[in-house]
Order: sequence, then C-alpha cells, then structure tokens
Amino acid sequence: MDEQKKESTEQQQEPTPAEIKPAGQFIQLKPFKFIMLMFFTILITAGLTIFALTFGDKKVVEVKVPIEREEFTKLYEAFDLLKNNYYQDIDDEKVVDGAINGMFDALGDPYSDFMVKEEADQFNSGLSSSFQGIGAEIQERNGYITVVSPIKNSPAEKAGLLPKDIILTVDGKSIQGLSATEAVALIRGEKGTPVKLTVKRGENTEPIQMTIVRDDIPVETVYGEMLDGNIAHIQVTSFSEQTAQELEKILTEYEGKGMKGIVLDLRQNPGGYLKAAVDISNFFVPEGKAIVQVQEKDAEPQITNAIAGKKYNLPITVLVDSGSASASEILAGALKESVGAKVVGETSFGKGTVQNVTPLKDGSNLKFTTGKWLTPKGNWINEKGIEPDVKVAYPSYASLPYLNASLEMKTGLQSDSVKAAEEMLQVLGYEPGEVDGIFDDNTAQAVEKLQAANNLEETGILTGNTTYALMDALRAKMKADDPQLLKAKELLVGTAEKTEETTN
Repeated sequence: MDEQKKESTEQQQEPTPAEIKPAGQFIQLKPFKFIMLMFFTILITAGLTIFALTFGDKKVVEVKVPIEREEFTKLYEAFDLLKNNYYQDIDDEKVVDGAINGMFDALGDPYSDFMVKEEADQFNSGLSSSFQGIGAEIQERNGYITVVSPIKNSPAEKAGLLPKDIILTVDGKSIQGLSATEAVALIRGEKGTPVKLTVKRGENTEPIQMTIVRDDIPVETVYGEMLDGNIAHIQVTSFSEQTAQELEKILTEYEGKGMKGIVLDLRQNPGGYLKAAVDISNFFVPEGKAIVQVQEKDAEPQITNAIAGKKYNLPITVLVDSGSASASEILAGALKESVGAKVVGETSFGKGTVQNVTPLKDGSNLKFTTGKWLTPKGNWINEKGIEPDVKVAYPSYASLPYLNASLEMKTGLQSDSVKAAEEMLQVLGYEPGEVDGIFDDNTAQAVEKLQAANNLEETGILTGNTTYALMDALRAKMKADDPQLLKAKELLVGTAEKTEETTN
C-alpha cells in the first residue's frame, strides 16, 4: 500500500528548479494557425520567384532548357540566342524545320530529304493514282535539279524534256540549291496552268526555254503491244503499289494470245517501290533463286529469294537507258543474273540505295537512306549503273533540243534553234539544204512541205502548230525506228523458236 502511494507521488512530482535546463524563448501556436502560416509563406515565395523571372535581369536569372542528350546543347543554345536576341520575332516552326533540313543537307545524300506537310502531301500524291503537274521525275545533284526521266505520255515528255536535263529556273526563279522536294513544289500546279522552265542540256549548248502546260498525270504504269512473231513489248514506266497487278493482267492477256517472248522495257523508268520490283521479279525468277540483297548499317546483306507462284518461263530481254533507275535496276539486275536475260540499250542511271519514308505527327515526312541494295551476285551498281549486254545507242536526233513554239523562225534568221529545226527537217526527209543555222529559202520550202503534209497553212514560217507538228513527227519516227527495241526483239526471235521446238 505504501509502495503504490510512493510510485504515484514520483510520477506526479514536479522537478525542482535545479534540474531544469534553459530552453530559450518560443512561440506556442495552434496547429491550424501554423499550417496557414506555412501556406502563405510558400505562396509569397512563389510570387516573388515569378516576378523575378519575368522582370528581373536576364543575366542573373536564366531559364535552362533541360538537355537530355549532350549533342543537342549547341542546338538549344543557338535557338535561345535567336529567340531572345534576334531583332525581329522568329517563326519557331520555320526555324525548327530549317534545323531539320540542315541535318539532312549535312548528309550529302541526294536521296534523303525532310518534307514539310505540303511537300509530303505532294510526294505522296506522286505515288497515288494521279496528280497534277508536268510529269517528270527529278533529283538534286551537286546543287542542281536534274531530270531522271519524264513520265510516258506526260506534258514533260511531249515537250521534249530528257534524262540528264538540268532545270535552271522555274517561272524565272532560280532553283539552284533547292532540294528535289522544294523544286517539285514549284513545278507542280493546277491542270491547265503553264510553267516556264529554263533547261540546260549538255555542256556547250545555250539554255533552252520551255513553256509546259500542266495536266492530270495518271499513274498508269504498264503499257503493252504485241509485235510480229508474237513477241510482247511491255513497258513499265514506274513502280507503284499497283504495278505488279497491272503487269500480271497484261501478261495473262498476252499469254492467251500465244505470247512467245517478252521485251520488258524499263527505259526512262525512275523507279518507285522496292516491293513492286520484287513482286514483278517473282513472275520470272525461279523459286529459291535470289532477286535482290539489301544491306543495312552494320549488318550482313539480307537476301530476298523468289517464291512459288505463277512463272512466265519465256525468253526475255530487258531494255534500259540512262533514265532507268532504282527499282528498274533491281528488276533488270534480277533478270540478268538469276534468269539469264539479255540487257539491251545504254548504261542505267546507277542508284543503289534504299530509302524509307517516316511520317511525323504534324504531317511532315522524313525520307532517308536506310541501306544499300546489291544484285543477286552481290554487285553494287551505285553511281555506276547496270551495263547492257548489248549496247545500242539512241539515234543522234533523239537528243535534239526542244523548239519553243512561241518563237517565229523565218527567212533571214540565224540561231541554234534554226540549226536544230534544220536537223529535224533533214531527218524527216524534207531537204532543208545545208544545216548551218541560217533560215534560208531552202529551209522555208522544207517547212512548206511539212505544213502541206499536216494540212497546215503553207507559210514557210516555223511557229505555233507547225513547230508542234515537226516535233510530233520526229517523236513518231523515233518510236518507229527505235533501234534498241528492234535489237531486243531480234535477240528473242531465234530463242523463242528454239523454245517452241523444245516444248513441242
């Protein structure tokens, strides 16, 4: 009892003054007041910080853009300096797009390009069923816009635009230094509208002035005709998503008509989808044989072999020229090395790389090289082209310059254009006299004969419809003579007969 009382007394006993240590002064606050005080303190501090960032000295308070990758430090610094110190407001989007363009320019690769949304839309329309423009495949080379090839039956082809022509100006504006995508944006336009081009052809000729009226460019990519001897002449003008189906349809039709051999014409075909070239190769390459090899960065070449399916085991020759590029060369290489087809014509363009197109969220595109392609035997034809087994050049008149139909050529005029016209008249058998660049009486008489043959007024003056009639007649002669096609057909005739005997 006494022990319990003692314990209770010790727990409640106050300490004596000698046992207490000095604690200093303090303020006793209720919890609610303390929380409110802290809230207002934080609020005031945040307000002062915002004030300092907004109105304070920029040299003292600097906002740093968080840098996740060290290599972008210089880019961020450059952007901030321009943003803060350029004498006018800058367009952020244009500056960023320009920076991306700079990255692609630094690659030094004419096939890699950044396309803003408008350019991307035009690029995509080029591989769709149709678009409006002049119908020519172009690329940037060494700072100049160069024609790869005009599309068959397009305004560009009818105007006389040729592979390797260099386009200097569009509607009077120099396009030197522009990317191919930027140049396309200037050249394309609404159907029925004219575009004026200044074109350089060859090393020592004067620039040519062309006015071409834009039109709908249907992307129909396969054309065919049955030649005598049941030799099918099939021209593939580009490789779009539907090209293999178009070709299969024509092959089926001609097979039903007794087709004995095929001339596959890839002249002035600038290429297109790799898959389309592979799909077409599968019609001819035996199952299991190589079609193409693609080698990406730090990787071994990946071989694409032919698969099972319908095969056309007929004698075949392939026509190529300097306008045959990319997917055309893949197909020509596959048929040459895995089928044994003879390649006829001129050395092809020489594009041995593969590009991928990646869309960005804002609708722009990144098109860049992801690898190189090799022929079935491992040959890389980049900047070399495919050498034909049988070389056959175009006739010399095929490279004569375009004549401007708006110009008037008549007696007394002396110019390079007159000389070109005299050469055309001579090739067509109209006897213009000496080809010297002087429009004399003999030239006028030759023009009158041309006009009579085309039911035009016989004025002896070369202009307007007379000029068009002259160029149309030359184009028709070129198609009728076509020494490359004739040679390709000649190589097939004997082979087709032997194949038929073996089959029977």
